[in-house]
Amino acid sequence: MANRHTIILMQVSQNRATRTFMDYDSISQAVDGICVLYERKLKEINPTMRNVSYDIADLYNFIDGLTDLSALVFEHSIQAYLPYDRQWIKQRTFQHLKKLASQ
Repeated sequence: MANRHTIILMQVSQNRATRTFMDYDSISQAVDGICVLYERKLKEINPTMRNVSYDIADLYNFIDGLTDLSALVFEHSIQAYLPYDRQWIKQRTFQHLKKLASQ
């Protein structure tokens, strides 16, 4: 799974103008990017808090609250991008954070 170019497609609200994408060199970096987006949102909501903490359920609620979220992951064997849905992103996020916590 390492070094698979990943494009995150997202729309944060019903407004089509909020559609955007982010691209990363790996799935892990993409998951980190989603976490950073959530952490920024938490800091916006709580500007006076120095340390913001959250659990996986909070992160899942953020992901579920987005109007649209999907990933395109490059598959070297077929030289094409494969699409993945929100549920897959949540599973990868959990696996990634679990791995980081065990280090």
